[in-house]
Amino acid sequence: MSKLTKNQKVAEAKVDAHRQYKLAEASALVKEVTFTKFDASVELSVRLGVDPRKANQMVRGVVTLPHGTGKVTRVLVLCTPDKENEAKEAGADYVGLDEYIEKIKGGWTDVDVIICTPSVMAKVGAIGRILGPRGLMPNPKTGTVTMEIGNAVKEVKAGKIDFKVDKQGIVHTAIGKVSFSAQQIAENAVELINTIIKLKPQALKGTYVKSIFMSSTMSPGICIDTKTISAAE
Repeated sequence: MSKLTKNQKVAEAKVDAHRQYKLAEASALVKEVTFTKFDASVELSVRLGVDPRKANQMVRGVVTLPHGTGKVTRVLVLCTPDKENEAKEAGADYVGLDEYIEKIKGGWTDVDVIICTPSVMAKVGAIGRILGPRGLMPNPKTGTVTMEIGNAVKEVKAGKIDFKVDKQGIVHTAIGKVSFSAQQIAENAVELINTIIKLKPQALKGTYVKSIFMSSTMSPGICIDTKTISAAE
């Protein structure tokens, strides 16, 4: 086991592993225990009492974080020529169709989000085996298959993210950067948590939100008191 660095020891000392923090406290503390030289991401891990293997307990949704993620999101729009100007004016980084499908077949996936119109889904489906494992496959449920290309691009650029519970029943996603204020981090966290709560499966029996941890890149996890989340404290 590797030894802890001086900064890691300081961080570990500041976080009480046996305590559950209010959301506002955790949002401030995560800034104090981050010592990376770069602007680290702040992440939230929400463990749910669902069985993802059951279709009626799958939790998946989209949320627009009020302060964005702090990350530059690269957007590719796959569309017919009549929609290209709309996509470009909205801020899409890459716009086209056949040429990008060929690039993706060749191994290029240097984007964060792919948006397309319904009319080109047949062509996009041909590269589904490449896009699917990378989480890039457009999906009507997440608003990435739409005729409203301009609005979709603007929403993604503004901080719209999609999330999905993993095989362990955990929703894990970035909600901002350490450079954000504690209030901005907390408000982004509240938006995500409230969205997850609204998606509670009707078939679920027992506790829905089991635990919530906040952390940054290379920082210790900070346990959040789930009883305070509805009050956004």
